[in-house]
Formats: sequence, C-alpha cells, structure tokens
Amino acid sequence: MKYHVYFDGYGHAKRVISEKELVEEYNGDPDIFLQAMAGTGTGDKGTCTSGHVSTLRFESKKELNDFLASLGDEIEGFYMCRSDSRPCNF
Repeated sequence: MKYHVYFDGYGHAKRVISEKELVEEYNGDPDIFLQAMAGTGTGDKGTCTSGHVSTLRFESKKELNDFLASLGDEIEGFYMCRSDSRPCNF
C-alpha cells in the first residue's frame, strides 16, 4: 500500500496518510497535502513551503510503523558515537 509522509523542514515525520486518504481529503494531489501540512492553506501551487512529502510503499502497516520508529536512530547514533569529535557548548 502507498503512504504519503509529510516531513517538516527538520526532517521529522509529522503526518502519514494512505493513498485512499489522499484522494478523499486532498483530491489525490500531494502538493495540496504539502501546503496544508506546511500551514500555507492558500491552494496556490506556487507557494513556497518548508518540508516535503515522500511517497513510500509498504506491504503492511507494521512495516510502515517500523520504518517510522527507525527514523530517530541516525540522529541518536551521531551523538552517541565513539569519535573524538564532541559538540561544544559556548
């Protein structure tokens, strides 16, 4: 099944809808979904928005949930690394 995921400007997944929900709520147009999630709400396709919508395909809802749960691992791994490079507080 296809899912459309809105990622904000920081790359966080904020909302997930199925292809069926996209058709029912946004006339099947991912650009309208993007504008609604970004808060522009004008309906103009030329409006600048932050964030993006990705189209993903998973066999089950469990696979989708596993994917969404794994999104935090990359950032967490960066700060927990064993390198000599550490963030500094000024």
